[in-house]
Amino acid sequence: MTSSAGPFSEPSTARPAAPGGIRVGYARVSAETRSLLPQIDALLAAGCQSVFIDTPSEDGARQPERQACHAALQAGATLVVPSLDRYSDSLHELISVIGELDERGVGFISLRENIDTTAPGGRQVIRAFAALAAFPRKPLTGNHRGRPTVITPELLRVARELLADPGNSVASVARLLGVSTGTLYNHIPDLRELRAARTTRAPAP
Repeated sequence: MTSSAGPFSEPSTARPAAPGGIRVGYARVSAETRSLLPQIDALLAAGCQSVFIDTPSEDGARQPERQACHAALQAGATLVVPSLDRYSDSLHELISVIGELDERGVGFISLRENIDTTAPGGRQVIRAFAALAAFPRKPLTGNHRGRPTVITPELLRVARELLADPGNSVASVARLLGVSTGTLYNHIPDLRELRAARTTRAPAP
């Protein structure tokens, strides 16, 4: 897979993949959890027509199926992953990948984090990753290790924009930005009021 090592650029003018376009899934089994069935079931339930699968290799080689998956994605398609850490172990690599997909007109969905660059507000997700690019390189983990310790005005601005969408939960925004929910409440004193106001204004289904 090719990816730029440089900083994440501003969101491109290319439109993200259409919600009705083809969905391609990617699953990766870890050395700790070797069962792929939950990931595959989730990807199929999300509408993926095909799924690329990588398993741990003895020589530690880079995942060949991820490279094949990335190369096969065409404009209008959407890459679906069970979670961010199933696609990449590096936050900066993930940021670079999503930026490249966006430039190619390919959407990105992560089911666990409720990230969807093809949905309304998807541009906000791209901007959030652009803000994250300023932080030092960190691994993607399932806990608070590796999360940024400095909350910048830019990160807070992106957080407020994401929280303004009633479809984004506080927990999903925190996971996306790599901080705890407590950090958001501490740095956005009016967060509860913001959420309540946006929920009240949300259109009825």
